[in-house]
Amino acid sequence: MSHDLSRYHRQMLLPGFGQAGQEKLLNSTALIMGCGALGSVAADMLARAGVGHLKIVDRDFIELTNLQRQVLFDEQDVADAIPKAEAAKRKIARSNSQVEVTAIVDDLNHANIERYAEGADILIDGLDNFETRYLANDCAVKNGIPYVYGGAVSTVGMALAILPHTAEGGAWWENSESGNHATPCFRCIFEEPPPPGENPTCDTAGVIGPVVSIIANFQVSEALKILTGNLGLVNPAMLSIDLWSNVITQLKVGKAWADGDCACCKGRQFEYLEGRAGSSAATLCGRNAVQLRHRQSAQGADLAEVARRLSAHGEVRANDFMVRADISDGGKDYEITLFADGRAIVKGTDEESQARSVYSKYVGN
Repeated sequence: MSHDLSRYHRQMLLPGFGQAGQEKLLNSTALIMGCGALGSVAADMLARAGVGHLKIVDRDFIELTNLQRQVLFDEQDVADAIPKAEAAKRKIARSNSQVEVTAIVDDLNHANIERYAEGADILIDGLDNFETRYLANDCAVKNGIPYVYGGAVSTVGMALAILPHTAEGGAWWENSESGNHATPCFRCIFEEPPPPGENPTCDTAGVIGPVVSIIANFQVSEALKILTGNLGLVNPAMLSIDLWSNVITQLKVGKAWADGDCACCKGRQFEYLEGRAGSSAATLCGRNAVQLRHRQSAQGADLAEVARRLSAHGEVRANDFMVRADISDGGKDYEITLFADGRAIVKGTDEESQARSVYSKYVGN
């Protein structure tokens, strides 16, 4: 398929880019994991830059509260109850018809991520929970795919480009003309996920739109460097910003691989990808409820902190053993019960993906 390159003229003027770089983009595939705040901005910018194929995976529909920061969507999408992945595909078709978009309305999990990542040249993080990030990291390391991490909540955001170490050192970024550009993986830096309820979410702590845009555009910038082969320009540090406190930090994480003993990229253990780590789910027969169990929650849940955050969203009952909250989300009512060991029951649905979505929004990891 021939492409009109004139629309990309301004970025082709950049040093290290040119027509050759643009053609690399047009022949690239990006898997965008989640099309909410970060993912919608990233999808829009990658499409406008001319990344030839975008595979967008998202499990949710568009809600009115999304429009404050999720730039691909509008009020008509909310009224029509369009899934985010499909709405993104329709909007991108209007801004760049040269880009192929595959919309996948699904819950990303250990049983399907490798299938969706097949043929992808890069993984873009638009995820809403730590567990799926460890899953994405496993997939990236095992299959030798660059992974651009990003996260934003409240006024704070972080991002990092990951070029994972592979088993035999065979990835092209480990054998480029300019040397070995492999980086620590996500698990090198964050060895274990936080316990359930410890990290705030956008639905409990809020989020300011500009921090989302900054982090997502940083992710896209790093992705463009990688896809065009400009490995020497990839930022080796983790970007951390707090827009409210006016603090911008570059965290030097480059030694984390050499100094650590990462179970993933050194030990080649892919516990999340194999379904041996993370959460499991079970539909509770006759109760219109789903139980979510986290296999790794040694510290347990901070019930007091969870109760405090959930109190802004509905009636909360708490004791030393559990927190129970009544939540209204997207016009539907749910009851979330979180136990001290991290186990949770989401009542109001018998669909595992919906239960995970509600849990991620209001409890977090």
